[in-house]
Amino acid sequence: MSRDAEFQCRCGEVLGRLANASPAAVNRMVCYCDDCQAFLHYLGRADLLDPNGGTDIVQIAPAALSIAGGHERIAGLRLTPKGLYRWYAGCCNTPLGNTLRPAIPFVGILARVFEAGARTPDDLFGARIGAVHGKYAVGAAPEGSRRLDLRLVGRGLGKIIVWRLRGQGWPHPYFDRATETPSHPVTTLSQREREALRPLCGPHPAAGAARR
Repeated sequence: MSRDAEFQCRCGEVLGRLANASPAAVNRMVCYCDDCQAFLHYLGRADLLDPNGGTDIVQIAPAALSIAGGHERIAGLRLTPKGLYRWYAGCCNTPLGNTLRPAIPFVGILARVFEAGARTPDDLFGARIGAVHGKYAVGAAPEGSRRLDLRLVGRGLGKIIVWRLRGQGWPHPYFDRATETPSHPVTTLSQREREALRPLCGPHPAAGAARR
């Protein structure tokens, strides 16, 4: 069964809706990369990370996600000039989704954004089906998160291809269709600002190699 799911930022200024919230319509995974960790540390929202530094992400079609209120509160951040667009509510620093350019149609949004509703993320999306980038985990890397999970990658790529073929990249909650440019202000960190966040995150591969 597919159902819509409402979500909101922590203070309630930004309101949104996800259409067709069901396990079959999404790709749910945990990402341990240091960029996801750095983003939440930048926002002061490390409380959204799991004990190993993981982010519980639900990948969805852009057209399935709509913002019902608080558009003016939304801002974007890029950790590097070519990095993901990471969207958040500036009113309370709630993360609202990670995206690439519209040509690659997906939004990766934190499952915990949906916790305010009557149904839990597990009710809406089913269990997590895998984990990636375990080399950046805090403490021991969760089992299976260090190796390439072909099933998880294949499922994610398959959904992106289907969403593109079906035209589900538009309307996009964070990009203007006419210009394909961000519809909200975006800030890009300097290299110094990005590097300042690294000590707050899990192991960096080079650092790990130096310790062995």
